Amino acid sequence: MLAQEVAKKYANALFDSAIAHSSMDTVHTDLEDIASVAKFDSSLMKFLNTPNVAETAKVQLIQNIFGERVQRLSLEFLLVMIEKKRIAYLPEVIDEFTRLVEAKNGIGRATIITAIPLDESQRSALRTKLSAKTSLKITMEEKVDRSIIGGVIVILHNEIIDGSIQHGLDLVEEQLSKVRVH
Repeated sequence: MLAQEVAKKYANALFDSAIAHSSMDTVHTDLEDIASVAKFDSSLMKFLNTPNVAETAKVQLIQNIFGERVQRLSLEFLLVMIEKKRIAYLPEVIDEFTRLVEAKNGIGRATIITAIPLDESQRSALRTKLSAKTSLKITMEEKVDRSIIGGVIVILHNEIIDGSIQHGLDLVEEQLSKVRVH
């Protein structure tokens, strides 16, 4: 929960600043590059997250790696995250920033969880309904989880729409447990 709160706070602050400086797309590209470097070399994030490494060493490393590669706003943002000891949340911040950019560009992300893979007509119908609900062009990430038995769970931004059979059974069980029999 903390990671999500930190990600929203920092991503929104960076997003607002990037909009104010007319550099949203450039910052987004910078963050994608930073994420690629961090993913390629996991020792970078380990080093930045190590509590007994001096902040000056972390700042120096960030400046050496990204100083010439990213614009000033992106670099300063990384330095603030180090200073505030929030660099561990960088992947979540980048993901949230990307979501904000997508929303600004009229795109919404949805995670779709089903017991079996959707066919193309189901996928198209679901995308149409979600687009109508949000007025956004929807990109879907699909996951299969046999434990939900059937139905669909949709995670759209931070809203969860649980239409799974397992959820329905859980609701019925909860209602039945409240019934008093004399």
